[in-house]
Amino acid sequence: MISKQYNFEFVELTLDLPTIHSVLGFPDSELPDPFNEYLGEALDFAAQLTEISACYRIIDEIRLDPSSGSFHAGGKTFQVGKTVCKELRNAEQLMFFVCTAGKLISQKSAELLKGDDPAKGYIFDQVGTFIAEAASERMQKLIQEELLPGKKITNRYSPGYCHWNVADQHLLFSLFPPAPCGVTLTDSALMNPVKSISGVIGIGKEVHYRDYPCALCLSVNCIYRKLY
Repeated sequence: MISKQYNFEFVELTLDLPTIHSVLGFPDSELPDPFNEYLGEALDFAAQLTEISACYRIIDEIRLDPSSGSFHAGGKTFQVGKTVCKELRNAEQLMFFVCTAGKLISQKSAELLKGDDPAKGYIFDQVGTFIAEAASERMQKLIQEELLPGKKITNRYSPGYCHWNVADQHLLFSLFPPAPCGVTLTDSALMNPVKSISGVIGIGKEVHYRDYPCALCLSVNCIYRKLY
């Protein structure tokens, strides 16, 4: 078993500004005022964040069961659905992870959303989402560089997406010490801070990385579905 935690500064992350523009409804142009100003404020706020982090645990003893849409790892059985099982096929190891933008960006966006300018709150909220995604992207890159020479990885898959029941968050978090990266779960399996991501990545010599199969996913809240 291999595990590690990374702590990131905002400047280490790569936020895709054109994609943020697309999510905000302006895919082919610069953001008009005041939205451009709001985005600048959100990015300036993000530059001061000190709780952006990611942690992972790699488990060697795994068993995929595509016929039932489940896999077994760490003494747990995860009911991920056939879509995720298919994406993880040929995995020799599974890497479970938790990433977070920290609590401050979530608190700030919630405060703004309840205030006089909810549009600014929405932009802060989206920046928080993209920070968590960027932290997971950075984590993946570092892991492949540091730990996995000669091996490949799949994309990331999370409870609540691609037919994977969000209730499995509790199983996933049970593989870590309490509050990994400062993230906790509610009884209904929601993460706190809100701008956090958890999931699994397949590792092996014969696995394949491919873009998210949006046509196979039922989630209406995914940032990628908003683009395609």
